[in-house]
Amino acid sequence: MKKHNSVQPGDGDYPLPAHTANYTPLSPLSFLKRSAEVYPDHTAIIHGERQHSYSEVYTRCVKLASRFSQMGIKPGDVISIVAPNIPETYEAHFAVPMCGAILNAINTRLEAKTIAYILEHAQTKILLVDRDSSKVVEEALSQLSNPPTLIDINDPEATGEPISDTEYETFLAQGDSNYRWLMPEDEWASISLNYTSGTTGNPKGVVYHHRGAYMNAMSNITGWHMGAHPVYLWTLPMFHCNGWCFPWSLAANAGTSVCARSISAEVIYNSIEQNKVSHFCGAPIILNFLINADPAIVKKPSKPIEVMTAAAPPPASVLARVEALGFHVTHVYGLTETYGPAVMCAWKPEWNALSADEQSVLKARQGVRYQVLDELDVLNPDTMQPVPRDGETIGEIMFRGNIVMRGYFKNPEANDAAFAGGWFHSGDLAVMDPDGYLRILDRAKDIIISGGENISSIEIEDVLYSHPDILEAAVAAKNDDHWGETPCAFVQLVNGASATEKDIIEYCREHLAHFKCPTKVVFRELPKTSTGKVQKFQLREWANEG
Repeated sequence: MKKHNSVQPGDGDYPLPAHTANYTPLSPLSFLKRSAEVYPDHTAIIHGERQHSYSEVYTRCVKLASRFSQMGIKPGDVISIVAPNIPETYEAHFAVPMCGAILNAINTRLEAKTIAYILEHAQTKILLVDRDSSKVVEEALSQLSNPPTLIDINDPEATGEPISDTEYETFLAQGDSNYRWLMPEDEWASISLNYTSGTTGNPKGVVYHHRGAYMNAMSNITGWHMGAHPVYLWTLPMFHCNGWCFPWSLAANAGTSVCARSISAEVIYNSIEQNKVSHFCGAPIILNFLINADPAIVKKPSKPIEVMTAAAPPPASVLARVEALGFHVTHVYGLTETYGPAVMCAWKPEWNALSADEQSVLKARQGVRYQVLDELDVLNPDTMQPVPRDGETIGEIMFRGNIVMRGYFKNPEANDAAFAGGWFHSGDLAVMDPDGYLRILDRAKDIIISGGENISSIEIEDVLYSHPDILEAAVAAKNDDHWGETPCAFVQLVNGASATEKDIIEYCREHLAHFKCPTKVVFRELPKTSTGKVQKFQLREWANEG
């Protein structure tokens, strides 16, 4: 490292500061410590009757980190958790990296086979399990030759059975509140491991670093104009891209996390009234909850509630309807590989003069780069040159910067493909409008986004082809007012077969996580090119006819 004892104004070469104290690595762990020091009595977490102040949450995280260390956890080890949006999941976002370990928050909706794959691939040392997930986790563990140490989370609202004799609160109580927890020596050190939904085979492990988590957490605050002490309702799962980095954002601005095991329109409206919720995030399905709620439970807020939405692009009509209910929507876009949202439809004051319909059309676009993202563009993937800003020429969305993942865990081939040409390739196709705002037109890999979950059409097709009555099968996205998109299966039966739509859907439910199963089955010959490739664009048109 280059050091100088004297730096004079006007020097042509601006060297690094001489004192090593100025090289403190960036880490979101510093946010929690500061809020505990500055706002010790401010409420950090609300979960039903449970409430914890910032000083309490900080102490709990330190004690939990010390217990992990006592269990032999070393820097670089992986600790996994399977749990919904409860305080323990929030605490894991700090306690795990505080002992130098890497957090792996697993989607609670996954089937046992995929959970087993993730645990084995991540080489999980300790697994925290909410009791409502104990059954599927036990099935996953039965497939492992070297299962991790289990810790049972006994949340009062859970109805499942314990999975371990080691209970979370008892485990935590034995921790040391004076434990000297670890800041990373290098801000590029890994902080979390998030698995994709396996859209092309097995899920890939996406590695986040402390620097990126720190920066995206801050950009959430500044880009969304959150201000100090927001009251944030957890409608977005914390297992999705570490809750889009919002556990760390809320620690930075001393916000209050309102946790909920499950989300409905009633939960949202009640939380707004009872807890004074000011912000929440989620997929368009959350917007549909609000729009289609029973009028008896709808309570228009006294001031607009800030809502950040992503996943399948919300129709302009949906945005207009939800805004009329008293919710101010900010549209964002990103991927697991970009720490969640990295693109935002930044609002311009002059757009306020437009009609509600015109505003909704503008707001439905994905937008421009986050403040901490260095570069965002729509490029021709063959030439790696930007497409014209004409709103018509299609290219691939690509990213460069501090909030792009370190890479895929133990997958050099995927890394080479993802970062070809010095950019991260999203696989999403878009156009760039003349004002520099991008609009997604299609997904290059035929991903289906249902309720915020990525679903692989290939995975469903593999199951369909295993059915004895099915000769050929293909799956495409069907627009859905509730879920955004759902899988629609197109099948051709073998001669003499008699499987019905109900039979096929039930068969899929036996072999897949239920959210991945087709909601509609169409019996017809598949459209193909001259080389025998199924024409997915035609299937999408058929799926959405009528």
